[in-house]
Amino acid sequence: MRFMATYDMMETIRNTNQWLGASAQALGSYPAVAMMPNPAFGWLAAWGQVTERAFSRMVAKPDWGIGSVVGEDGRDHLVEVKVEVNKAFGDLIHFKVQGREEMKRRVLLVAPMSGHYATLLRSTVISLLPDCEVYITDWHNARDIPVSEGKFDVEDYTLYLVDFMKYLGPNTHVIAVCQPAPLTLAATAYLAEEDPKAQPRSLTLIGGPIDPDATPTEVTDFGNRVTMGQLEQSMIQRVGYKYKGVGRKVYPGLLQLTSFITMNAENHAKAFSDQISRVAKGEASDHDRHNKFYDEYLAVMDMTGEFYLSTVERIFKGLEVAQNRFTINGKQVDIGKITDVAVKTVEGEEDDISAPGQCVAALDLCTGLPDSKKASHLEPGAGHYGIFAGKSWRNNIRPLVLEFIDQNSGPRVVGGKDVVAPESEAKAG
Repeated sequence: MRFMATYDMMETIRNTNQWLGASAQALGSYPAVAMMPNPAFGWLAAWGQVTERAFSRMVAKPDWGIGSVVGEDGRDHLVEVKVEVNKAFGDLIHFKVQGREEMKRRVLLVAPMSGHYATLLRSTVISLLPDCEVYITDWHNARDIPVSEGKFDVEDYTLYLVDFMKYLGPNTHVIAVCQPAPLTLAATAYLAEEDPKAQPRSLTLIGGPIDPDATPTEVTDFGNRVTMGQLEQSMIQRVGYKYKGVGRKVYPGLLQLTSFITMNAENHAKAFSDQISRVAKGEASDHDRHNKFYDEYLAVMDMTGEFYLSTVERIFKGLEVAQNRFTINGKQVDIGKITDVAVKTVEGEEDDISAPGQCVAALDLCTGLPDSKKASHLEPGAGHYGIFAGKSWRNNIRPLVLEFIDQNSGPRVVGGKDVVAPESEAKAG
C-alpha cells in the first residue's frame, strides 16, 4: 500500500497543478476583469494556460498526427495507422499509405520503451514514409495493463520483437533506436538459430547501449552506483486505483519525467517562463515550437517494474548482451550465430546518453558475420536526439541508412544457397 500511496500522491500533485492552471486561466480570462486595466490578470491567464497544458499532457498519449504523404505521382496520399499485431504490452502498427503501391523497402522501427511513447519517433517515421513501407512497435502504458496479463521483462520484450519480425517476413529491414538496440540484436540472434529464414535483411542500431561500459556516461554511472535493492525501493511503485493496471508494479512515467527535467532544470525553467511571456503578449500559438516539443516531451508512460529492473540488472550491470551471455528461458542467445544479416551502427559524437563506443560494440559481437556485411557511422557534432530525429538524421544519416538497406536487399544466402529472392517474398501472416 505504501508504494500505491506514493503513486497516487504523484498523480494527485499532477492533477492539482492541472486544475490550478485551468482555474487561473479561467479567472484571468473572465470578461469582467477586462474592465480593470491591470496586466497582472493577463499574466495570470498566461501562466494558467501554460501550466494547464503542461500538466494535462503528462497523462495523454500523443497522436501520430501524420495525415498524408506525397507520393511519386506528386499527389497527397492519406496515411492510415493500422494495427497489424495486437498484444497485451505492445502492438505492431503499420503506416499504410492509401492509393500507393507497396514500397520495396519494408522497414520495422523498434521504438524505445524508456519513458516516452513511440510517437517520439514521429519525425523519423515521416522522413521514411515517402521511400519505405514503415512499421513500428507501439508499446503500451503499463498503468493501463491489468495485472492478469502477467509480467513483461527483457526476455518478453525480446520475444515480442521475434514475433513481429516473423510476422513481417524475411524481406524486412530493422532499425532499432536507443534502448532496444541490445534486445533487437538478441532477437535477431535468436531467429538466426531458431528460424533462420525469418531473419531480417539488415539491422541498423542507432545510439544503443550494446556495451554500456565501453564509454561510461552519467546514465551508466548511475546504474553502477546503486544496488538493485535500492532501485526497487526508490523507483518501483504500484499503480493506483485510477487506472486499469491497479496494483501492477511499475517504474512511473512521472518519476522518469522528474529525472529528465532535473538533468536540465535551468533550461526547462527558462523555456516555460519565456512561453508564459509569449502567451501574455499574444505571440504564442497552439502549435508553436514550444508546444510542439513539450507536448511530446511531457507525455510519459509507465514501464513494468520487472522490465525496468531487468534492463538495469542484465543490460547495464550484468552486461549480458555486451559479453554475449544473454539468455531467454534459460537458453543462451549466441550473437555469433548471425551470419547473413547485415549490421550497421550509428552513433553521435556528442551523444551523452549512449556515448560513442557503446553501440559500435555490436560489430565485434557478430563474430560469424563477414566484414562486408558490417558498417558503422559516427556523426560529427550530433547529440542523442539528432541521430534519429534531428538535422543530422535528415541530412546525413537517413540517406546512409537507405543506401545500406538497398545494398542488402538482394537474395538471401543460408548455408550457401539462395533461399529467398526479394521478388518472391510476401509478408508473413
